[in-house]
Amino acid sequence: MDNRILRVGHSPDADDAFMFYGLSCNAVSIRGMKIRHVMEDIQSLNERALKGELEVTAISAHAYPYLADQYWIMKTGASMGEGYGPILVSKKFQDIAELKGRKVATPGPLTTAKLLFYLYLEEATPVDIPFDQIMEAVLSGEVDAGILIHEGQLTFARCGLHKIIDFGQAWHEETNLPLPLGLDVVRKDLGESLAKEISLGMQESIRYGYDHQDKSIPYALQFGRGLDAETGIRFVKMYVNDLTLNMGEKGKEALTLLFRKAHQKGLIEYRPEIITL
Repeated sequence: MDNRILRVGHSPDADDAFMFYGLSCNAVSIRGMKIRHVMEDIQSLNERALKGELEVTAISAHAYPYLADQYWIMKTGASMGEGYGPILVSKKFQDIAELKGRKVATPGPLTTAKLLFYLYLEEATPVDIPFDQIMEAVLSGEVDAGILIHEGQLTFARCGLHKIIDFGQAWHEETNLPLPLGLDVVRKDLGESLAKEISLGMQESIRYGYDHQDKSIPYALQFGRGLDAETGIRFVKMYVNDLTLNMGEKGKEALTLLFRKAHQKGLIEYRPEIITL
């Protein structure tokens, strides 16, 4: 196993960079394996996971029912919003009811933001746009509203947009649970023993980042796309929290409920069993 390449897919974002800092700086290792980081936007990673291309990868929670036959969910590495999450913004509209028949930008068909669109905005028209172009599309009038993920959740107001709904807040008010947004998964053909080692290595990497914030935070902010230090730290700690270290029963319950709601609305055909390693 020594020197075997382990490809790990994640987004080029501050929160993911923080999580993987321990592995990136070689302070944490996984059974002598060489980590190759594959940084792509989440929709691209979803598509690669459908093909089983990467041994370990971040995916949208929405994508998991489509690839549960190939990957296990790791108990560590999940992005869950505790009373916050993707935000629906607009330049001129104030309420969801005003968006009936209007165009709303979403960041890709398998993103959890797209699933939230269907759960909350079924009378609007979705338009898939790369996540980092959505804010500009709303500002230019190309679309009437857009769902922002990543750092846009904190920077939209300074760009002249206003919030219609925070999906994480709405979800929490309805369910009293966190909103599952992203997961880290490991390919089943690696075997359960190695998969568990990888999950523990990920957990150790996150702990290392928290224990060495003087180095991990500056490293993470390189991927913050214009975030100032204060906002960047806030964003990282929103999505690298206790549930990221271990989603536990609370996270599994939230995932189960998300898939149940999606299945009841006919948005997914298959409700996967939630087993974490």
